[in-house]
Order: sequence, then C-alpha cells, then structure tokens
Amino acid sequence: MDLSVVGSQLLVGLSRAMILFIVSAGLSFVLGVLRVPNIFHGSLYMIGAFSAFSIATWLGGQSTGLWLAMLAAPVVAVAIGMIVERALLAHLYRREHLMLILFTWGVMLILNDLVKLAWGPTYRSIMPPAALQGSASLLGIALPRYNLFLLLIGPLVAVGLWLFTQRTRIGKIARAAAVDQEMVAILGINVSRVLAVAFLVGCYLAGLGGALVAPTTSITLGMDHSIIVDAFLIVTIGGLGNIWGALVGALVFGVTQSLGLLVWPQFAVVFPYLTVVIVLLLRPRGLLRSVW
Repeated sequence: MDLSVVGSQLLVGLSRAMILFIVSAGLSFVLGVLRVPNIFHGSLYMIGAFSAFSIATWLGGQSTGLWLAMLAAPVVAVAIGMIVERALLAHLYRREHLMLILFTWGVMLILNDLVKLAWGPTYRSIMPPAALQGSASLLGIALPRYNLFLLLIGPLVAVGLWLFTQRTRIGKIARAAAVDQEMVAILGINVSRVLAVAFLVGCYLAGLGGALVAPTTSITLGMDHSIIVDAFLIVTIGGLGNIWGALVGALVFGVTQSLGLLVWPQFAVVFPYLTVVIVLLLRPRGLLRSVW
C-alpha cells in the first residue's frame, strides 16, 4: 500500500474528526452541565448545514458568501435552540432522563419536518470558499485546502471552549451548577439563566459543525441521524463533560473509520464502532476522566 495514500487518508480522517469533535463537544457540554441527553442536537447540526447553504446562496455566491454563512448559520441554530429551551425544556430539567430523551426525540421529529417544509426533500451542495479550493501539499502529501482548514478549526474550538469553562465567570458558574444547582441558587445566582447559556453554547457548536461540514458532503434530510449516534458514542468513550476527552474520542472515531476504508472498504463503517466496544470494555468510564 502506497505510503502517500495512507497519509492522505489519515489526514482526511483527521479533518472528519474535527467536525465530529465540534458537534460532540457541544453535546458533551450540555450533558455535563444540564444532564440533558439532547437528541435534537443532530437536528441543529442539520439546520446549520442547510442555513449555510441558503445564506451563502442569498449573499450572491456559494463560494464568497460561505465565509459569512459560517458565522450566521450557527446563530440560526442558537435562535431555534433558545425558543425550545425557554418555552419548553427549561421546565423539564429536573425530570428523569427517560422523559428528557422522549421530549428531545419528539423535538427532533418536529424539526425534521420543519426542515423538510423549508428546504424540501432534495439534497443541496455547496462549494468551499475560493481561497480554500484545490489542494495543498503537507509533508509531501496532497490534501484539499478545506480539510487543512478544518484541522486548524478543531483545536481552536477546543481551546475556546476550555477557556470559556475555565476562565470566564459564566463558565465557572456553569461548572458549579453541574455539581450543585441548589447551592448556586442560594448564592443569589439565576441558575435558569446559566443553564440557558450552557444550552445555547451547545446549540452554537452543533450549528457550527453543520456549517463547516456543508462544503464536504451532500446536505440532505437524515444527516442528523448518523451524526447524533456518532456524537453520543464519542462523548461516551471520551468521558462525560470532558472537552479534551471529546477531542480524543473524535480522533479515534474519525481515524479508525478513515483507515478502515483502506484495510477493508466493504466493512469500513464497522471499524469505529468496534473500536468503541473495545474502549468501553477496557475503560467503561471513558478514555479520560469525567469532569463533572
């Protein structure tokens, strides 16, 4: 097997892992702070992708307008998440997980129908920005420039989210609320507002992941199903609420899937899930410790 082919496939897997990480980090943050298994997190990812397509097209060019679309599309996901959280979810935080799963599942079905009404059943596609089209050489291996861009964005998101949770006042309060909401409330802090901010951070990351993945795949109904399954698995093997654990889990998931295409293409989809099983057998609590 040509070493350059292996290297190219590995780098593609790493870039795919960055998308998985961004979406999984949002889900992990919501799980860690709010204890809410948000099933419609994948729907926000899909809305981010469709919104990026529409905004870029509306701005007059799918290539030049995509930069602004990447900024605006996550805001659409945040707006939808804010409506759901303030109107409905905020009243259910203390309910058992089964009810939360059923509720977020129902919201997912509603959002899927709304997406179908808004954009129709046909798939969409969008080109990367002009500056990121074509290929570049990295260590003698040709790789699409947009994939290299994703390799830079992933770590930046990880550092930004870490700084938010560790260095900002609202981030520290969110971590405290994850441990003891009643004590935080006694200190005179509006816990409901803190939880809302934490939830919207997760929504933003879901929308951002959708906007970033738009130029690399077909934008279509159903893309939320596969991403939410993968995101839950990544959060589980990485360690609940651990940002760096989500990054490690995404890297493991993305690389094994990519290399599986070289080793056994017919069963490439099995490799990441087999890896998840092995990890959970050896480390049931995840690769890194649970932060909250």
